[in-house]
Amino acid sequence: MQEKNFFYRLALNIDWILLLSLIAILAIGFLSIYSATYSYYGLKYVSVQTLALGIGFVLMLILSSFNYQHYEQMDKIIYVLSLLLLISVLILGMTVRGTKGWFNFGFVSFQPVEIAKIMYILILAAFLNKNGKDAKKFQFLFYAFLLLLGHLFLIMLQPDFSSTLSYFPVTLVLLYFIGVEPFYLFCILLFGSLAAGIPLISTFFKLQYNLDRNANFIIHIYSFIKDGYVWLFCIIAVLLAIAALWWLLIKLKMRVPIIYPIILCACIILGCVSSIAVEKSLKEYQRKRLVVFLNPKIDSRGAGYNIIQSKIAIGSGKIIGKGYQKGTQTQLGFLPEQHTDFIFSVIGEEGGWLISQLTLLFYFLLIWRAMSIARDSRDSYGSLVATGIATMFSFYAFINIGMVMGMMPVTGIPLLLLSYGGSSMVSSMCAIGILNSIHIHRHTYYKTSIEIF
Repeated sequence: MQEKNFFYRLALNIDWILLLSLIAILAIGFLSIYSATYSYYGLKYVSVQTLALGIGFVLMLILSSFNYQHYEQMDKIIYVLSLLLLISVLILGMTVRGTKGWFNFGFVSFQPVEIAKIMYILILAAFLNKNGKDAKKFQFLFYAFLLLLGHLFLIMLQPDFSSTLSYFPVTLVLLYFIGVEPFYLFCILLFGSLAAGIPLISTFFKLQYNLDRNANFIIHIYSFIKDGYVWLFCIIAVLLAIAALWWLLIKLKMRVPIIYPIILCACIILGCVSSIAVEKSLKEYQRKRLVVFLNPKIDSRGAGYNIIQSKIAIGSGKIIGKGYQKGTQTQLGFLPEQHTDFIFSVIGEEGGWLISQLTLLFYFLLIWRAMSIARDSRDSYGSLVATGIATMFSFYAFINIGMVMGMMPVTGIPLLLLSYGGSSMVSSMCAIGILNSIHIHRHTYYKTSIEIF
């Protein structure tokens, strides 16, 4: 009788729009995975995905019924557990494609970083909610990024660059909502852009130079970026320009604290220095994958091949698609990673523009409901957690769909709930469970701190 009452209360309070959107996305995902893999692997991938969905569904029910407000009081325990999870995979994990980030359980394997991402959202939201009154202070930002660096350091030891990417938008969005000064967020973006951008720009022009050595412009640019002294001169020139601008503003009686130009200059210097570490941590083929979307022809048989085939698949689908299991790029195996990273290409080829737009609609509904749950949450902690989850889903969708259309770098980021992957399926279902918990307990008073909605 108690079990019946439990499921009745759960069904009565659950967010049905979120759930129905989830079911629609899962249905499209399973049909696409089946179409992309059955000709070569039978039911192997669909079976594993079904097992992952079953585990994820059970966890979703458990997390939906568990009061999310307790996570805030368990934040230190959750953070330690997340670190232990990431450390243990470095010791006991197996290596797949050069990344030691998987636990092997025989029939299935598990990637703990996928769960660590959800734990990080819970941890960061708790820290921001408890210390939000100090959001204008630089020390607050420093401690927030110590939490981030704990995860990033361990993940980069695997190394798994693509898994670190979702941490940044989640962190920046939550910091913005909690009230951190936009100037500091700009400095963080500038630092990341320099650290990742310098080695990628260098790789792009190197590939472009190898493709067309007769182009004078390319020759000059390539010569420029190869010369370390030129880079040093440019950095010094930019720093002097910042100092001169600050002096000019002071002379114009505009009060600009000296800490601003100091922090800005420090971010530029640290970003340039960090670019050396990024260049060494990324293998040559990884750097190619990240820049080749700008011009797939510079490595058409290597890193650019995926994008070229993906664009052919999506374009050939036209309005109504070629029909289920009738996509030539998919069924003949021309489309690489078609059941994981490029699952949206399968949808575009076989379902055409109509099914692609329908998929995007369901994804939009899911993200919209996540933001609505954040708005209607009883407390600011729930708002921050729901906003973090919505940001995570939005980032994955934006990058993956942009990637398969040749508009974003090939980062290895899957399309959550659609792409094949047991670990991402389980973690995504856990995230949905937490969202449902925030919705179900929106009338439950626990404690409040600061309001962001």
